[in-house]
Amino acid sequence: MLYIGDLVNTHGIKGEVRIISSFKYKELVFKPHNIIYINDEKLEIKTYRKHKNYDMVTFEGYNDINEVLKFKGHKVYINKDDYTFPGPLNEELYGKKVYDKSKYIGVLKEIIDNGGGELLVVKGKKEYLIPYVDEFVKSVGENIELDLIKGFINED
Repeated sequence: MLYIGDLVNTHGIKGEVRIISSFKYKELVFKPHNIIYINDEKLEIKTYRKHKNYDMVTFEGYNDINEVLKFKGHKVYINKDDYTFPGPLNEELYGKKVYDKSKYIGVLKEIIDNGGGELLVVKGKKEYLIPYVDEFVKSVGENIELDLIKGFINED
């Protein structure tokens, strides 16, 4: 199972729920008839819409707020094998060694979304925040290869 977000609240009285998710490919997951899991319960998505920072979802067979209250505050998962994603999942990159022009700079600790884009959090001599953009990230494979501009990483 792959964690994709948290069900933070209900919305209205007809069984709609609010999910907060920064999952990279959530537009492929939050579609009618797709399956998500909460508390090991398999749930089929009935409807989906965006509202502010939330992913608003209803489930097949759940039509009342009282039926979905049990999911409030729980984590949302998917079966990764049910999907084909166009690129690597962020979670698969954690722990990879990161190099800048063949020079080792650290290990990828996590990838965060700062609202304007994703940042690689690399733990080396210091902790570095590097924009996850094609201009800097040249390849992702066994390792992560970067091509940073001079002065981007100050190791003094």
